[in-house]
Order: sequence, then structure tokens, then C-alpha cells
Amino acid sequence: MSKLDKKQLTGIAALLVHAAKIDEHYSDKEKNIILLFIKSFAGKGEIVEQILKEAENLENNSNQLLDFTNIIKKSSQDFKARVIKELWKIIISNDISDEYESNLMRRICGLIYFSDKLSGEIKMSITLERKKI
Repeated sequence: MSKLDKKQLTGIAALLVHAAKIDEHYSDKEKNIILLFIKSFAGKGEIVEQILKEAENLENNSNQLLDFTNIIKKSSQDFKARVIKELWKIIISNDISDEYESNLMRRICGLIYFSDKLSGEIKMSITLERKKI
């Protein structure tokens, strides 16, 4: 899925924000990962900041993961893998993933019909990339 409308992109960004906030510390590093994801679909300019702001508001006002996962569930495996990779980047951006973050990832994988095994492989590849830096 290379084309998302603003509403879909905002929903997925809200899921990324949710993952960033689950450890109760929403860092600039996490925010930058989300901004890069948004830019990859929306291009540059004010729209990127606007989508992030709307995603943060949406995440603040919703406690339903389902709202954010429906778009992803209907997408290709490649797109699902891309979103899972972004989620893991956010979660391990502070070099640790706690039980709440791991549980969130298992729940999201179940909701979007994505293999836990593949999710674990993505997490491992990101962890190894981070160690090289």
C-alpha cells in the first residue's frame, strides 16, 4: 500500500503514537521516527506536522486499538511488515522493551493478522542494526 489518504495515515500514526506513549515517556526520538513515517507518505511541509498533531489528539481521545488497526489489517503483508518495523523502532528506540510494549506488539499482530514469528524477526533485525551504530 503506497497510497494512504490523510485519515488513514492519521490513524496509523496514532497507533505509532500509542506505542511511543505506552512506557509513559514520549521522546523526541520516538516523535522523529513517527514524523519520518508520515513524511514517507505525505511528503514534506506543514501537512506532516498537522497529521502528527491530529494523530496525537486521536490517540489521546481513544482507547480502542481496533480503530487504528483496521486500515492495516486490510493491507498487504509487506505494508503490515513496514508498520510492525516502525512500531519496533519506536519501542526499542530507548534500548529496552518492557512487558507492556511486548504485549502491545502481540496484540497488534493478532489484530492485523501478522505472524508473531515475523514480528520477532523484525525486532531482532532492528536490535542488530542499532548495535552496529
